[in-house]
Amino acid sequence: MLAEELIAQSDATGEIRPFTETYPGLTPAAGYEAAAALHRHRLGRGWKALGRKIGFTNRTIWPRYGVYEPIWGTVYDRTLTLAKDHRAAVRLRGLLNPRIEPEICFGLKRAPRGAGAEALLDAIEWVAHSVEIVQSCFPSWKFQLADCTAVNGLHGHLVVGKRVPLSEVPALAQALPSLQVELMKDSVVVDRGVGANVLDSPLLALGHLVGVLAAQPAAAPLAAGELVTTGTITDAHPVRPGETWSTRLLGLPLPGLTVRFEA
Repeated sequence: MLAEELIAQSDATGEIRPFTETYPGLTPAAGYEAAAALHRHRLGRGWKALGRKIGFTNRTIWPRYGVYEPIWGTVYDRTLTLAKDHRAAVRLRGLLNPRIEPEICFGLKRAPRGAGAEALLDAIEWVAHSVEIVQSCFPSWKFQLADCTAVNGLHGHLVVGKRVPLSEVPALAQALPSLQVELMKDSVVVDRGVGANVLDSPLLALGHLVGVLAAQPAAAPLAAGELVTTGTITDAHPVRPGETWSTRLLGLPLPGLTVRFEA
């Protein structure tokens, strides 16, 4: 029943009650099952899956949302924008209560053969800076873990910047924890964060996803050609049409992004 409700409301434009209020005792696993039904529905309508997003990898924001473990969702062709000259425009129409998250994204050349750093690096083809727009159909961003797993990990849209081959970042594993990110709105710094906020490193966040997927028999493992964005390095901040947000990175040869939001 939850899967049917999720599919029915996927094209809706208004807020809804958290599923955990309608279905007391709803588990995160049941949420993922409902999300899988929505995923199949979308594929049947012509959507193409391009990768995954990991959410709630930043432990500093767990108490604010009452969610204390990471989640994952699917990134589609219809939810992805590749930045041009480090700039992109994103339409917010259809996204509920959108918030911006600066992240690190990996592109895979093969399926990871394990969750350790060496196996992960062996699977990565490129690294990029990304900006995810997360959304919440639940009022005031109030929900439980199972609500988040059901709605595709709160994914709204993803902007991916310049893709730098791994060969050009030989010390990636060592640099990621100390990576510094500044998030700016109209050139004013709103937030700052470091790579270690993301499960101690975005690379370790990727390893965490490998382990999570292995424990979910119904979930497809990561595959060659997929991208994986690893979770916000700063807090998530509300965005509105007409605003321009930008980022600056220190510690990796990755350019920042400038994103203008449109109605």
